[in-house]
Amino acid sequence: HNPKGRGGRAVYGLLAFLAAAIGAGIAGRHVWIQHLPADQVPACGPGLNYMLQVMPGFDVIKKVLQGSGECAEVNWTLWGFSMPEWTLLCFVLLGVGALVAGFRKR
Repeated sequence: HNPKGRGGRAVYGLLAFLAAAIGAGIAGRHVWIQHLPADQVPACGPGLNYMLQVMPGFDVIKKVLQGSGECAEVNWTLWGFSMPEWTLLCFVLLGVGALVAGFRKR
């Protein structure tokens, strides 16, 4: 790896940005669920083991990524921010860093 040309670096930067954007989207949804009022939090769904036994694989992934009621519970914080908020920040910084690294002049 370590592409020498500008085009190769741009492709790597865009692919890394895409991965960071997907992560930021998932973390952003988790943050959104955590900040919903208690009466608007989605109902808790079945356990992962049960879903894996009775549902097709892609349906399980879709259901897990949608989030449920247990996602709204904040179990851990650091300096007042929950884990999804920290991961959202890290994904945003990773995405910006990927674009800077992919498109800066050498």
